[in-house]
Amino acid sequence: MTSAAENYLREYHDRKPDAMSVLIESGRVTEDGRTSYEVLADRVAPASRVLDLGCGDGALLAVFARRGAEKLAGVDLSAGQLALARQRPELTGADLRHGRAQELPFEDGSYDAVVSHMAFMLMDNPEEVVAEIARVLVPHGIFATVVGGPESTGATPVFLELARPLFREVPEERQATYTAERRTSHREGIDEVLAPAGFAPVSWEPYEIDLTAAPDKAWTLCCESYYSTDTLDDAQLARLRAAFLAETEHLRTADGRLPAGLCVNLAKTELLK
Repeated sequence: MTSAAENYLREYHDRKPDAMSVLIESGRVTEDGRTSYEVLADRVAPASRVLDLGCGDGALLAVFARRGAEKLAGVDLSAGQLALARQRPELTGADLRHGRAQELPFEDGSYDAVVSHMAFMLMDNPEEVVAEIARVLVPHGIFATVVGGPESTGATPVFLELARPLFREVPEERQATYTAERRTSHREGIDEVLAPAGFAPVSWEPYEIDLTAAPDKAWTLCCESYYSTDTLDDAQLARLRAAFLAETEHLRTADGRLPAGLCVNLAKTELLK
């Protein structure tokens, strides 16, 4: 049975199936030039059999496909996102399933790597997810996940400071529903969840996704960075947009762009059996 948090995420992503990939592919890792999807793919190379948990519209799997992966699969709660993933020419042969990471419909020992970009941290019952990851991985297979960081830069923290009072105004029945799980958002908690299933302690790589853009584009990207923005009504959004553009005007660069950054962490581990 799906939880309230899972139902919320499914409904949100059915309405906005490409929101996450547009956000991530709009940015580049600071002083690097790669997208965050490309960084994650590089960290599990040369894996050729890859499963993506919370695969969304298939943007990350498409990176692996373009790099010659032989076997690709993904699972996601959102039928809307999976419909977009199935339209990607690179994923014609991928095994894309509608379902939960706690109950993976894949055979034991069938993947070299399991990955998850900004999804593992949102999953209920992470011990069940990790047990399933261990089951479908080959011995010494890799699990790598990108999770959100506590900090951001440029216009992004300004957006959040202005938005938080509005988020608190939203009636309870309209508020974004998140998992009660918090361990999978930080290094020690991830290790706590992974260790009983036989995984090594994670390596931990912080980096920033540079979302610098024209002010209107930066506004949109900041909105898409937080689920709770979707709970605001039109009047609240208008107030927030006006305040955001005014409060960040001094941050604009000489060419009129607005610096913004999203900090994330990449955790990677190996199955020690």
